[in-house]
Amino acid sequence: MSGSIAQGTSQTHGNTHILHFTVRIPRPMEDLWPAVATPEGLAAWFTAADVLEPRLGGAVTLRDLGGGQVTAWDVDRVAEYTVEGGGRIRFHLEREGEHGSALRLTHEFQGEEESERRWRTRFERLIELLDSPHDAAGPGSGRPAAPPEPSDPLPGQFT
Repeated sequence: MSGSIAQGTSQTHGNTHILHFTVRIPRPMEDLWPAVATPEGLAAWFTAADVLEPRLGGAVTLRDLGGGQVTAWDVDRVAEYTVEGGGRIRFHLEREGEHGSALRLTHEFQGEEESERRWRTRFERLIELLDSPHDAAGPGSGRPAAPPEPSDPLPGQFT
């Protein structure tokens, strides 16, 4: 399995820059959602989320960018964070084929801090993370850990 990163596009309007990327990943949206919408998932490939209230209007603090608010939230589809110093970062997931997903990024920011190259490097880490044979997911994997197998039957459980 491997993903692909389409050539990013960039627009500038005065001091405002807008980057767009599309990343195609041969995994279902449900596998990709935790990577863009949970503190563990974001920390594994992008930046630590010291605070993330997963709801519209919730607080968010992205360690390398600053604090702000969740400005769009549609579970399994859209996570958008607007942070002081980091601008607006929107992750939009779409189904692509039977088992694939497309991650569409829009990053609107002021100044010169971000670049297409930095986002490409981040997306390469994300693809590596999702490609790795660690299907025993866990913290930092971008996916929730599987519940442990019980070693002894539970009361009332048939074996």
